[in-house]
Amino acid sequence: MANSLYGSGALRSREGLTSRPAASSDEIQLRIDPMHADLDEEISGLHKKIRLLKGVAQEIETEARFQNDFISQLQMTLIKAQAAVKNNMRRMNKSIIQQGSNHVVHVILFALFCFFVVYLLSKFSRR
Repeated sequence: MANSLYGSGALRSREGLTSRPAASSDEIQLRIDPMHADLDEEISGLHKKIRLLKGVAQEIETEARFQNDFISQLQMTLIKAQAAVKNNMRRMNKSIIQQGSNHVVHVILFALFCFFVVYLLSKFSRR
C-alpha cells in the first residue's frame, strides 16, 4: 500500500501530509513531512509564480489607468466639439433670421433659372 512507503503513519498521505483531529469539525490541521525536499522547491516555484502574477496585475493596473485617462481626454474633446457645433448652429440660425426670407427667394430664383436653362437646352436640342 501507499502508506507503507512513507513510514509508519496510519493517516499519512502520498504527499507527505498527515491529518490530525481538530477541535472543531470545520478545521483541518495538516503537518508537512520534512522528508520531502521537493515541497521547498514547490513553494519557491509558487513564490515565483506569485511574483509574476503580481507583475502582470501591476501592468494591467497601469494599462487600465492609461486607458481611463485616454477615455477621459476623449470625452472632454467630444464635449468641446459638441459645444462648438451648438455655437455654430446658433450663429447660423441668427444669420438666417437676420437675412430674412431673401435667402429663400434667391434659392427659388436659382432653381427657376436652372429649370429654364434645362428647358431651353432640351427645346433647342430637338431641332
